[in-house]
Amino acid sequence: MAEVKVPELAESISEGSIAQWLKQPGDHVEKGEYVLELETDKVNVEIISDYTGTLSEHLAEEGDTVQVGQAIAIVDENGSAAAAPKAEAPKVEEAKAEPAKAEPAAPAKEAPKAEAKEASSTQQVIASPAARKLAREKGIDLTQVPVADPLGRVRVQDVKAASNAPAAPAAAPKQAPAAKKAAAPVEVNDDRIEVVKMTRRRQTIAKRLVQVQSEAAMLTTFNEVDLSAVMELRNRHKDSFVKTNDVKLGFMSFFTKAVIGALKKYPLLNAEIQGDHILKKNFYDIGVAVSTDEGLVVPVVRDADRKSFAEIEKNISDLAVKARNNKLGLSDLSGGTFTITNGGTFGSLLSTPILNAPQVGILGMHTIKTRPIAVGDQIENRPMMYLALSYDHRIVDGKEAVGFLVAIKDMLEDPEQLLLQG
Repeated sequence: MAEVKVPELAESISEGSIAQWLKQPGDHVEKGEYVLELETDKVNVEIISDYTGTLSEHLAEEGDTVQVGQAIAIVDENGSAAAAPKAEAPKVEEAKAEPAKAEPAAPAKEAPKAEAKEASSTQQVIASPAARKLAREKGIDLTQVPVADPLGRVRVQDVKAASNAPAAPAAAPKQAPAAKKAAAPVEVNDDRIEVVKMTRRRQTIAKRLVQVQSEAAMLTTFNEVDLSAVMELRNRHKDSFVKTNDVKLGFMSFFTKAVIGALKKYPLLNAEIQGDHILKKNFYDIGVAVSTDEGLVVPVVRDADRKSFAEIEKNISDLAVKARNNKLGLSDLSGGTFTITNGGTFGSLLSTPILNAPQVGILGMHTIKTRPIAVGDQIENRPMMYLALSYDHRIVDGKEAVGFLVAIKDMLEDPEQLLLQG
């Protein structure tokens, strides 16, 4: 018998919920074949079997929360789909002839479940694969490791520090079961009210947004930009751009290029806080918020500073399609350094976007409105957009935040600068 286990998914993901079993007990499975769909905080992942044989048992049901490393199914490598039902008939006759032997079978099946429960407390901790490996080697309980990361992630340096610290009190692990008591069902005695359980992704979004509000010193500053020059440039080149690149020239490539230019001038907005350290990132992986039926996701355009306008437009278009078709992978969502969100697609005139932790800056775009603007001594109607920059005041001062927005405004109002900023 072989166990199908939840694999390591990503550094920040330690558990998921079983969305759908793709194979049922008695089904034949090949090595590498999909067995179930797992819903994580970020994306849905299809889990494969590492063995060929008959799926003999589910160890968890649809909707159950399972941890990384937990056994979720049993595969009989010697069985086959056709042979599985026949194997059970002789066992019934044996049970009738020797009923005394039936009793020891029960505790034997429960043993793996007991071991899984003991391991689950450690698996609930958010830790990098390297940290988990080091903790296993040193025999350290991850639940007892002090964490410097504001998001609670256990890293290798935390485990190393814990290996030299005194052992944690034995009574501490008893706190783990208390956290699961919060999942009590909601009862409403009013047939006009529909009770709908939040999806795992929506729960994570809610938790992270509240966490950012409580942990970051978030502030928002605003400006407005005249998009006349960008729109005139788009109108002149849109037909030839589509013909050459097979993708439309949208606004997002202009804003992405402008953001990169501003980040180079104000690098702290491309940084991250870890404990009492600042991680300055000399690369530009720009997250672009996309709305889906399951909630907001932020796929990442990698090395956006090295891409052309056409490459950025293609990347964003492809990621948006994958997001709406629920086909994003974990690699599409991890590691962004700065985020752009466009509420203007829904008609928003002004908003204060919330940080996408651990990032320290997010730019909010809004709808374009034609408004009368003073141009020299004249009043002209211009296509105007309000911009909002939310930032973490712990490392970004108001002067830098305002300067960052002004830099974006200047480049968009004179888009030739976007070709010169590199």
